[in-house]
Amino acid sequence: MTLLNNPRTRHRRLGVAAAAAGLLAALLTAGPAAATPDPGDGPAAQEQVSKSEAAEVRAAITAGEIPGQDEIVHSDNITHLANIPKEALLGTNSDLAFQGHYAFAGNYDGFRIFDISNPKAPETVAQVLCPGSQNDVSVSGDLLFLSTDSSRSDNSCSSTTQPATEKSSWEGMKVFDISDKTNPKYVAAVETACGSHTHTLVPERKNVYVYVSSYSPSATFPDCQPPHDGISVIKVPRKAPEKAAVVNFPVLFPGEGPDGGGNPGGPTNPGVSKTTGCHDITVLPSKDLAAGACMGDGILFSIKDPENPKVIDQVEDNVNFAFWHSATFNQKANKIVFTDELGGGGAATCNAAVGPNRGADGIYDIVGRGDQRKLVFKSYYKIPRYQADTENCVAHNGSLIPVEGKDIMVQAWYQGGVSVWDFTDSAKPKEIAYFERGPLTTDKLTGGGSWSAYYYNGYIYSNDLVKGFDVLKLSDRRTDPAKRIHLRELNVQTQPDYFD
Repeated sequence: MTLLNNPRTRHRRLGVAAAAAGLLAALLTAGPAAATPDPGDGPAAQEQVSKSEAAEVRAAITAGEIPGQDEIVHSDNITHLANIPKEALLGTNSDLAFQGHYAFAGNYDGFRIFDISNPKAPETVAQVLCPGSQNDVSVSGDLLFLSTDSSRSDNSCSSTTQPATEKSSWEGMKVFDISDKTNPKYVAAVETACGSHTHTLVPERKNVYVYVSSYSPSATFPDCQPPHDGISVIKVPRKAPEKAAVVNFPVLFPGEGPDGGGNPGGPTNPGVSKTTGCHDITVLPSKDLAAGACMGDGILFSIKDPENPKVIDQVEDNVNFAFWHSATFNQKANKIVFTDELGGGGAATCNAAVGPNRGADGIYDIVGRGDQRKLVFKSYYKIPRYQADTENCVAHNGSLIPVEGKDIMVQAWYQGGVSVWDFTDSAKPKEIAYFERGPLTTDKLTGGGSWSAYYYNGYIYSNDLVKGFDVLKLSDRRTDPAKRIHLRELNVQTQPDYFD
């Protein structure tokens, strides 16, 4: 381990230069860009676009229909306070967590800790080199948790990539002691089946339970065998984290056959990912509930017994959802927003060819009581601005903005930027603020943009894959009441009861 403006109306049919049918076919058959157990430790390679697509991007910029290359634009109620570029860790930036006046930012090369006591001028207090994509990060008390979903030579922070076909390879969870924010210490590691693409904390007083999401097994991977139809549950004693261990592997998709009972994907459901595990889970401990975004399925389950979660309802959308990516409850726990990561985060899906319902959010009401609750689809939400064919853009990580009596969310859309939107009326969601940069390039499809955009103690924090750490201030009468809510800690996938 080493320490280290006004909205622009875009009527241009961006994306039509490519044959719509061909583009959609490619998206529907392609798996998520980082959906393999060994996705590597760097960003996706750039992909050349056609000359006509590149010309269309340049024409749209000249016409003012999209921002210029690297140009920052935003709605009048957003102020861009700060940007902190990458320093020692040059890999892809990933997820965020918060504690006190610190922000913890994942990076495929490790993680970085910022002092955000002055949001206008965040300061780096530590950079930890510990490669192993995607380094999803969470914190609880004096412990930091880091996901490794890249097949490694061992569990150390000096490991190297190694094929998942080798039995000696390692993937899973790493645990650090962060009692001294300037000097984190690596204290434990737990290997999990198929690694840890993401993870979710269920914190208790004496222990922290960790739900590990992973997927894409193969008969050729000794430590990632099919059927992989559940999640790993790790128990971490707070006073003895070195004793962390897997205590259960609950099967969430029981069924006969080698693939369990999840969505079979294609060819039965063309363009839909086969469910071979979960991508991400969000828990709402105050309600003993969790929501799972599990490739081809969305699930609602009970976590009254955190070691033995129980599925309440399971839904699929085989028309418009390609890959169930993440989930967010509203505060009353009578709605869930699921995201569809069409194209795996590496495709240009915010254009006319793809349309408004794919690569979008799906809003579901929760109806009924107890174990009889059901998920009922209400509508889709997608940012109302077309992006260039050189910009990866799709629904990604976001969080609630705590306004009592309202359902408002801030969300990352990769190069689509950051969107603040209201889904109080489940059937009629609407955007109320946005921030974005223009395309990184005008002749290649290049990965970048906001991975996570979260609201924490009065500000929006965004981790841009390429540009670094951004701080935004939202000033709007509809969201200003949220400024009264202050948390001691926030892991977005462990949703707090903001008003308790």
